[in-house]
Amino acid sequence: MSNTSLRIVEISGPPLERGRQYGNAAADLITKAIDFYAEAFQQQTGLTWDQLRMRAERWMGLCAEAAPELVTEMRGIAEGSGRDVLDIMVLNLRGEIIYDAGFAKAPEPEERDDVDGCTSFVLTDGASGDGHMYVGQNWDWRFGAQETVMILRVVQDPKPTLIMQVEAGQIGRHGANSSGIALNANGLGGRFNDELGMPQTFIRRMVLDQAELPDALNTLFRQKPHIASNAVLSHRSGFSIDVETTPGSNGWMYPDTSGVLVHGNHYEAFMPVQLAATYRPVSVDSLFRVPQARRGLERVNTATSTVQSRELIKSAMSDHLGYPESVCTHPDERRPLVRQWSTLLSSCVDLTTGDYLVTNGTPCDHDYEQIPWNLYDGPGSAHDSFNPTIAEVSL
Repeated sequence: MSNTSLRIVEISGPPLERGRQYGNAAADLITKAIDFYAEAFQQQTGLTWDQLRMRAERWMGLCAEAAPELVTEMRGIAEGSGRDVLDIMVLNLRGEIIYDAGFAKAPEPEERDDVDGCTSFVLTDGASGDGHMYVGQNWDWRFGAQETVMILRVVQDPKPTLIMQVEAGQIGRHGANSSGIALNANGLGGRFNDELGMPQTFIRRMVLDQAELPDALNTLFRQKPHIASNAVLSHRSGFSIDVETTPGSNGWMYPDTSGVLVHGNHYEAFMPVQLAATYRPVSVDSLFRVPQARRGLERVNTATSTVQSRELIKSAMSDHLGYPESVCTHPDERRPLVRQWSTLLSSCVDLTTGDYLVTNGTPCDHDYEQIPWNLYDGPGSAHDSFNPTIAEVSL
């Protein structure tokens, strides 16, 4: 299979050097990201980019204390791209900017205007016809950010090697590592309080930096987030857990008896007490995206080959019930450009073989393309100890 049509950046070495490599290789995409969010956040919050930078500064100390290497890497991104570190911090805070009431005293957000979308899934080995374990998601976000999406491979021995899909300038989002740990994530919505918490990009990267499942789960539970977010944490052994994290308490659930787990953008495991009296799903389409995706993914257990399993996953994630606000989301041209949504990327990661597949855009009209590295290539790999059967298959 040919390389993906998405920008792929590989970085290695100590944190500052990794960041410089990243910033240099993605400088043009980082500029596009800053230009897009300067306009989008000006419309939504009424704040200029300089004002956002000033407010983002209050996270620097917290992040430096909890994750000093990641702040150093972020400083390297700034150096490599010719930007100030606060520019990069704003890009890593785009979810927190939307949900922190201190950024703007605006009315409550409209439906779908402010939540990091996504439909995430897990198929344990009992749920797929080929016996493999699959994880992935449709990453739904503002269509204007499409041109900033890239694949980042981080070689950081002795920590696991990572493959992630991110927006340019971000240090973490969704992905998997060479120890067989995967993280998929969905926005949940709801305002809590103004007490400072860790940004989601940092938490997600800190989880994926772990080589052992207990450490990854402990990181997810012990790091207090600034905003609510759903995390699907999976391990190549077949274990998976969905954790709805909030600045207060957390809820969790597991794949159903068929081995399928699907999560969208509404609370499924529990209801935070802070939201219970007035809660409304921030993306009501999540209420039908979740069962619709599950229905399609349950058909994967009928597959007789790996190729067919992946085709059925792609079909499930291409579902158009409720179009354009469907599992496979398309821009709604009735909205202003900065508030149009789309599935920016669909991922399908085979935790059994290490194949990492993505679409550059909506899965209904884009093929899964295989990342040129196997997930279990490079330092930190669990391949030798786990020793799965690697199938030479592709779409």
